[in-house]
Amino acid sequence: QLRLVESGGGLAQPGGSLRLSCTTSQFTLDDYVIAWFRQAPGKDREGVLCISSNGETTNTRHSVRGRFTIARDNAKNMVFLQMNNLKPEDTAVYFCAAAKYPTCPIVADPYDYWGQGIQVTVSS
Repeated sequence: QLRLVESGGGLAQPGGSLRLSCTTSQFTLDDYVIAWFRQAPGKDREGVLCISSNGETTNTRHSVRGRFTIARDNAKNMVFLQMNNLKPEDTAVYFCAAAKYPTCPIVADPYDYWGQGIQVTVSS
């Protein structure tokens, strides 16, 4: 089964930063829209950001605008989620996902391939 791999999670203080990475050794991400989702305890999974295959289009959840950005390096087969000014409510398991899709959605349905998720905890 094709799967993505996330890295870079951990513990951050409120106001701090973390950068998550997403990659895979099983296929090339160039043709795929990549999105980040998160799921907090007791809550539904929600879309956070996505980036088109050529990196020209992004879509960002309102609650993280101005704090989170997404970027991709197709040469390295990686996508990054830069999270700044973290808040306790950003605490969640973060997942990256890939889809061959004409637009850049931050809903789960179009995404075929997922990572196992990585924990991000924001706490003092």
